[in-house]
Amino acid sequence: MKKLGKVLMAMAMATALFGCGGEQGSANKDKFIVGMECAYPPFNWQTSQESDTTVSLGNAGYADGYDVQIAKRIADDLGKELVIKKISWDGLTVALESGEIDAIIAGMTANETREEGIDFTTPYYDSEGMIMIVRKDGEEAKFTDIQQFSGKNVIGQKGTNYDDVIDQIKGVHHMTPKATYPEMVVALQQGDVDGITAEMAVAEGVVAANKDLTIVQFDEGKGFECDTTVSIGLKEGTRDSEFFKQVQASLDKITTDERKQLMSEAVNRQPAGE
Repeated sequence: MKKLGKVLMAMAMATALFGCGGEQGSANKDKFIVGMECAYPPFNWQTSQESDTTVSLGNAGYADGYDVQIAKRIADDLGKELVIKKISWDGLTVALESGEIDAIIAGMTANETREEGIDFTTPYYDSEGMIMIVRKDGEEAKFTDIQQFSGKNVIGQKGTNYDDVIDQIKGVHHMTPKATYPEMVVALQQGDVDGITAEMAVAEGVVAANKDLTIVQFDEGKGFECDTTVSIGLKEGTRDSEFFKQVQASLDKITTDERKQLMSEAVNRQPAGE
C-alpha cells in the first residue's frame, strides 16, 4: 500500500505540474510558438530569402511581415526562442486549442464568435477602416459609397471580416470567399470580381506590388461598419494566467509609433507579387 501511495502521489504531482504548464500557455518554456498563415501581406508572408527580419519555417523557407516583427519583440522580451508555424487560416484556432501553438499573431480581429474559443490581448494594430481594392481602369475606381457596388461582384476572404462586411452593400453579388488573400487579388486581376475588401495596410501593400490596381476610400458615413483592429490570440481560459499577463505586458512595451514604423517597413519590404 505504501508503494501504491507513492505512485499515486507522483502521478498527482506530475498532473499538477503539466496543468500549470498548460495554464502558462506553453509546455516548452524555452520557445514562443506562433501560428500564422504566411499568406497575408504585409501582416505575414512566406519568402525564400533570409534576412534580418525573417524567421525560419524549416524546409519551407522563411516568414516575414509585421506579425513576425511583433512576435519577435514579444519573444525577445519573454526571453524565449521564436518559432513560427505556417498554418491555414481555418486551422489556427484548432492549433491553439490543441497546444500546437502558444499564440495566434496573424492579423486576426477579436469578435464575439472568436472570443468563445480564444482569449485576446489588446489590439496590436488598427487599420482604421475597411476599404476596397479595384482595377485602376474600371469605373469602380471613382466610387465614393459602398452602395455604388450594388450589382457588382465583390469577394472577401473566408472566415474573416473581409467576407462578413460585403452584405452591408444592398444588391451586391457576394461571391464565394477565397481561402487566401492572394487568391482574391488574382480573381480581381482576372476580372472575375469587381472589388475585394481590404484594410488600408493590406491594400497599400497589394497596390504597391500590383500597379494595375488601386484603392477606393469612401466618404464619411458611406463606408463599411467594421472593427479593423487586430489582436493576439491566446488559449481560452488563460486570461488570468501568468503567461497571458507576460505576453500582454511585452506587447504594451511596443509604442504606437514603433508599431506604425514596423508596419510601414513591412509594406515597403513586401516582395512584389506577394
